Amino acid sequence: MSNKFNFNVGLESVGIRLDKFLAQEFLKIKPEITRTKIQNFIAQKLVKNSQNLILENDSYKLKINDEIIVEVPPVEPSHLKAKEIDFEIVYEDNDLMVVNKPSGLTVHPGSGNQENTLVNGLLFSHRDRLSTVSGEMRLGIVHRLDKDTSGLMIVAKNDLTHQGLSNMLRDRDIKRHYLTFIYGVFDPKRGVINKNIIRHHSNRLKMTICKSAGRVAITNYETKEIFLDGFASLVECRLETGRTHQIRVHFESQKHSIIGDQTYNSCKKMLPKNVDEKLKKLLENFSRQALHSYKIAFIHPISKQEISLEIPLPKDLQELYETLKNVKI
Repeated sequence: MSNKFNFNVGLESVGIRLDKFLAQEFLKIKPEITRTKIQNFIAQKLVKNSQNLILENDSYKLKINDEIIVEVPPVEPSHLKAKEIDFEIVYEDNDLMVVNKPSGLTVHPGSGNQENTLVNGLLFSHRDRLSTVSGEMRLGIVHRLDKDTSGLMIVAKNDLTHQGLSNMLRDRDIKRHYLTFIYGVFDPKRGVINKNIIRHHSNRLKMTICKSAGRVAITNYETKEIFLDGFASLVECRLETGRTHQIRVHFESQKHSIIGDQTYNSCKKMLPKNVDEKLKKLLENFSRQALHSYKIAFIHPISKQEISLEIPLPKDLQELYETLKNVKI
């Protein structure tokens, strides 16, 4: 059964937008109903006035003595399968958690994979304690990592927190840092890549750079270490935006493929002659992009406390680092 909520418009609320007014009112009684959800209710024709007139415009300006009726639909039970999935929780409180996603784990269900994802694992450990803003298939998911990228991700446990985090992402207030191993060395060794990204016109599984269209994408980078006389380097990246495959596409566009990337690898370098056999085998068999979300920092949207978390390289990237650092040409 759906629930109906009635709100009377007083003098202090005259002229306010419908969605803003309802967001303020729900914040007092059901804070999990965010402004985004209210806008969805309006789009679904679930908001009326006392004359039974459907209010279809978010920006409808309220009038004195308006009575607004909102029909809140029941929460649909999830049809996804809960499954025990191995991932580490680095931080958790009543509103959110930060997880360390392992390489090889897809974030949310999609075509061909409905059970073996982070969301299935979250359902197993946190059923009924995940935000629903992004829909059933993305319960709790505020932002994504590619399947073969490892590291830190924020998960929201309620809709109010999710909305706050989404706003922070939009405003570039969540600091996300990555470490990656690339072929070659950037020149200059520190800089900013600001190139729009769009879906590839012929390969829908790939993204590409586009000058005149696409979405703004900004990646800050800094070279941390150089290996084997410039054959490879370790680079730290800080994202200002979070586009699909952003770091991978940006680095490829600069002629520096990420080691192990199976999709964006046109700039892969040949190993120097007489290189150690251990490094040769390691690189030949490194089948995932050497990219790791190692640090994240933000202001908690509810408690307003600063959260700053950092994790080490996973075992496979640590082995790659040690091998590149210690092998001699």
